[in-house]
Amino acid sequence: MKAVVHLGHQQLDLFADDGTLFRRYPVSTALNGAGEQNGSGCTPRGHHIVRALIGRGQPKYTAFRGRRPTGEVWSPALDASQPGRDWILSRILWLSGTEPGRNRLGDCDSMRRYIYIHGTPESEPMGVARSHGCIRMRNDDVIELFDLVQVGLHVEIVE
Repeated sequence: MKAVVHLGHQQLDLFADDGTLFRRYPVSTALNGAGEQNGSGCTPRGHHIVRALIGRGQPKYTAFRGRRPTGEVWSPALDASQPGRDWILSRILWLSGTEPGRNRLGDCDSMRRYIYIHGTPESEPMGVARSHGCIRMRNDDVIELFDLVQVGLHVEIVE
């Protein structure tokens, strides 16, 4: 399998090994657009792999901080009690760039920038760039994607 994230269309396409489109998901990428620089708040372009799958077996809406469950389960009431929190929910697919000088190593390293594909509150829109650099998905979608793929999945992020 291979995934392609289209920044312009705000969608993630998952392709089967024979190249046929297997799934298509709406996503939300960076409000600041495309870019690889550390601290930019941008979504990095280029070739990546899924370096780690985090959250297997956790309940839907499990909140994560530092890639660890916080013990919280997101709800509208919890969300309202913490306005402005950038929620990372349900599952994390941690991306690592494969192109030295573009999205790997130095001050452009996607993994060191903690660029993930992850779940987000249902109140957050999909198809609209709103994240801080990560690729946000609906929780049911990220759980499905997580269960379909393995560590090492190739993910290409294109404009």
